[in-house]
Amino acid sequence: MSDFNFDKIIDRRHTNSYKWDAPGSDDILPMWVADMDFQTAPCVIDALRQRVEHGVFGYTQVPEEYYQAVDNWFFRHHGWHVPRRHVIYTSGVVPAISAVIKALAPIGSKVIVQSPVYNCFFSSIRNNGCTMSDNKLRYNPDDGSYTIDFDDLEKKASDPDAKILLLCNPHNPAGRLWTRDELKRVGEICMRHDVVVVSDEIHCELTYNGLDYVPFASISEEFEAKCVVCSSPSKAFNIAGLQIANIVCADEEMRHKIDRAINDNEVCDVNPFGVVGLMAAYNEGYPWLEALRAYLWQNYIEARDFFARELPEFKVTPMQATYLMWFNISATGLKSDDLDLRLAEVGKVLLSPGSIYGPGGDDFLRLNLACPRALLHDGLQRIAQVLKPLVI
Repeated sequence: MSDFNFDKIIDRRHTNSYKWDAPGSDDILPMWVADMDFQTAPCVIDALRQRVEHGVFGYTQVPEEYYQAVDNWFFRHHGWHVPRRHVIYTSGVVPAISAVIKALAPIGSKVIVQSPVYNCFFSSIRNNGCTMSDNKLRYNPDDGSYTIDFDDLEKKASDPDAKILLLCNPHNPAGRLWTRDELKRVGEICMRHDVVVVSDEIHCELTYNGLDYVPFASISEEFEAKCVVCSSPSKAFNIAGLQIANIVCADEEMRHKIDRAINDNEVCDVNPFGVVGLMAAYNEGYPWLEALRAYLWQNYIEARDFFARELPEFKVTPMQATYLMWFNISATGLKSDDLDLRLAEVGKVLLSPGSIYGPGGDDFLRLNLACPRALLHDGLQRIAQVLKPLVI
């Protein structure tokens, strides 16, 4: 029995919360942006409290113990050794991805994505003067699942202008945990065409039902030498506000270019709380994470079963990872922006419209399940109140 209380409702209003304190949202239940409504692991809170009590918060060095915590975590839990010299720290995964694109994709070149996919990929590509090349995922309407279109990936990667594949592993918003075989095929295609795999693995700890996350760089030495992995404990431990992330790159020449871009973009410094929070999470936080995953999985089961019972026309995509449930809204005949607006205005519940995740997303909504179960049940009732009358 877990000693961690995920049923506890934390009042986040009037805390300058991006999720809870948007203008005009006082009566809206937010189930959209990807942070959790749980307090972080007690070990993280304790470590931060000790750091606060010191009282001096000047410029921060990243100690050797930081790199040891990263390496120990990934080796112990995922069989992936992360040497210190391969790690570049920064303030977040999005700044990391932007810097990597700036470093490795010349202006005017193409960056491959697999839509529907995390919306910040698109702005990172655009802001660095590159063009998106879409290897759209294949959707199976029978069970709501997604697979990679490998023939199309081969075609997109063979374009001499394609320099990077932005891989989302695990995938947001589709909730897919890519298998070792799938990742191997991705890597083999990209190796053939000299395309660098840049793998966003921020959701890597949030996997369920006995499925294991496979770090892309761990598959082979060849892949490790030709990829970049971006990771952070921010999603798993709900510490996004601490602004800490790591870029892992084995190739010295690529790493030098990325480090230069990190400095050019001025995201080369991190704050003391991010450093302390990461070390506490990776050194002591695993029991809390295990309890969290069990709670999130049960939230998914209850939400999936609710849809099957009350909203059977809305196909739910199987969630293998993340805490984000993706479901099909085509039964309403409405597109995601319109339906999301109606849910907010009528149901007083806010989700994420699938349109922001690129091609293939407009017939979907994304629902954040990372909240106490009482809030989840409230949200599901609000969603059903709006959706039931709209079925064609």
